[in-house]
Amino acid sequence: MFLLSVALLSLLPFPWSSAEPAVSERWHAWPVSRVFPAVLTGASPSGARVSYLLAGVAPEAPCRVALQAAAAAVLPRCLTTLRATYSDSTQTFVATVGVAVLDGAPSWLPVRAVPAGAGGRPPSVRPAAFPGGAAERFGEAQYVTGAVAASGGPYVVFTAAGYADGRPYQPEGGTEPRLGAAAVQLAEALHKALTR
Repeated sequence: MFLLSVALLSLLPFPWSSAEPAVSERWHAWPVSRVFPAVLTGASPSGARVSYLLAGVAPEAPCRVALQAAAAAVLPRCLTTLRATYSDSTQTFVATVGVAVLDGAPSWLPVRAVPAGAGGRPPSVRPAAFPGGAAERFGEAQYVTGAVAASGGPYVVFTAAGYADGRPYQPEGGTEPRLGAAAVQLAEALHKALTR
């Protein structure tokens, strides 16, 4: 009888058995290195494996500061924003990722990250440059495309992507498929890590 009781107790879930914080608390409970890993992997449109390397993490900022005005306007319940910039391993592309932390669910719910439309740049996170590397010349003028990932939870993840050589956005220039893929993959990967 004693062994049966012990066996049954081992099957019961105990709240103290998991040290993992609630999804809504992860943005400040996790170390920065877990929110923004040093390396993320993805795939190019041709299927080749791609690595995205962390260039730097910006200080936490109010949503109206870290997000472009049109992006902040659609998130009235945004509490704060975390930002980091990544480059691909060839240092051709750079992308700033912004994690908007919400007080509740957003009013619009993209099911998955969606790339920018052909007609221009979508509202997104403000690019964050970091000296001494691929992201040194990345700013508002260099932001070419972006993506957004949300699932109705406490986070909306934006990306703003461009070229590491500092070339400015040209409306008629079109978007390199690998750049759009980087924006989507980074948004999806960081959103998934925070919410799964």
